Amino acid sequence: MLDTTRFGEMAVFSGNAHRAFAEAVGQHLEIPLGNCEVMEFSNENIFVRFHDNIRERDVFLIQPIVPPVNTRLMELLIMIDAAKRASAGRITAVIPYYAYGRSDKKDQPRVPITARLVANFLEVAGADRVLTVDLHAGQIQGFFNIPLDELTAFPLIADYFKSQNLTNPVVVATDVGGAKRAQNVAERLKTDIAIVDKRRSGNDEKAEAVTLIGDVKGRDCIIVDDEVLTGGTVASCIGLLRERGARSVRVACVHALFAPRAYQVLDNKDTDEMVFTDSVPLPAPWGTVPSHSISIAPLIGDAIQRIHTGGSVGELFR
Repeated sequence: MLDTTRFGEMAVFSGNAHRAFAEAVGQHLEIPLGNCEVMEFSNENIFVRFHDNIRERDVFLIQPIVPPVNTRLMELLIMIDAAKRASAGRITAVIPYYAYGRSDKKDQPRVPITARLVANFLEVAGADRVLTVDLHAGQIQGFFNIPLDELTAFPLIADYFKSQNLTNPVVVATDVGGAKRAQNVAERLKTDIAIVDKRRSGNDEKAEAVTLIGDVKGRDCIIVDDEVLTGGTVASCIGLLRERGARSVRVACVHALFAPRAYQVLDNKDTDEMVFTDSVPLPAPWGTVPSHSISIAPLIGDAIQRIHTGGSVGELFR
């Protein structure tokens, strides 16, 4: 028998990063968002106040770490501290997008591991556990000394493409590191994968697709990646796939960060469709290329419900 009263009644709050998403999660859970004030003074100091009584309650704070990244991160940390000082029974930081995920190792001399530093921040602030979606690197899970549940939206993306009944699809990984992710999507679509070998030099966010492992001639290519920022990597992959005779090229990502440059390089005739989730707020409507947004609010909501009741989060993916 699951213990649904250990941490008291559930309470869900939102920071300023993506309130529309938090409201969608609340609607799925059939509860209203809690009343929480998160504001910034003229001196850029952030102030947080919970207007609801959260003593001994099971508190979930929804805040993706999106631009302005450092402001949203600081908001989340102060919300956690405020909830802790208000005697919350348990505090779960719900972070649909975990920023600084690319800084997960020392790949150059005298550089930080910022993903680990952010994990330390969250723990010191008082978070009891973290719920997130598709980390950029799996080892980030090990940076935490508190429970972390990592959800994945790729099954939802795969199911969308399955519904499109593509004639001869192939799933394309943007690099060797993404091969496992591509394989998982391909297995769901009952097809095979191709892998792009890319080269990146320096810290200028530019990458070049060098060669392709796999056959894409006359096939409907689905490029999958966890996040798209400038679009440079994906644009380079698209060009290579077109050179190798791809019939169509679709791009799918979980976190559509989309810097202004991404709109310039991806919104063109070589891109047949853009597919992404609502884990982060889109800075502007997509351009002329057909696009489809998949909501992960029900996925987050189901995970919150299972965490609250002591159920298995892993069973969501069986």
